[in-house]
Amino acid sequence: MKSSYLFPAGFKKIGWAIFIPTFIMGLFEIVFEWNLEFLTVQVPAIFVNEILGESKFLGFIENNIFDEILGAAMIVGSLLVAFSKEKDEDEFISKLRLDSLVWAIYWNYGILLFAMLFVYDISFYFVMLFNMFTVLVFFIGRFNYQLWKLRKAIGREE
Repeated sequence: MKSSYLFPAGFKKIGWAIFIPTFIMGLFEIVFEWNLEFLTVQVPAIFVNEILGESKFLGFIENNIFDEILGAAMIVGSLLVAFSKEKDEDEFISKLRLDSLVWAIYWNYGILLFAMLFVYDISFYFVMLFNMFTVLVFFIGRFNYQLWKLRKAIGREE
């Protein structure tokens, strides 16, 4: 079965090379409030809603873009890891991929539903922040675990 929506297998290594460092740096940024001061620049904004200030449509604001760079890189890296073909891609691996994606979506929205009912204020903001990435992270974890189990079982039979 031909999967035209998947990236070539070689993109997975590039994805891991992007995903792992940005994941670690993202954790450092959140836990230690770490950012790079030289990345504080004027950026265009579609909607500006300043606290105790004016709200306007289209404008420029001063912002540290470190978190935007990390977030974008993490999304690109995780998409490359998640949706690159395996070297031995076949219909069973496609089924594992689909099952893992469905599993990740269920867990992601289960956690979101729980948080909507029991987490409030700024804590909910952090849940939403993490929730942007958890579908892909859950998928990558589940798919690779299932693939590892499959390859381990095949290795024992041979």
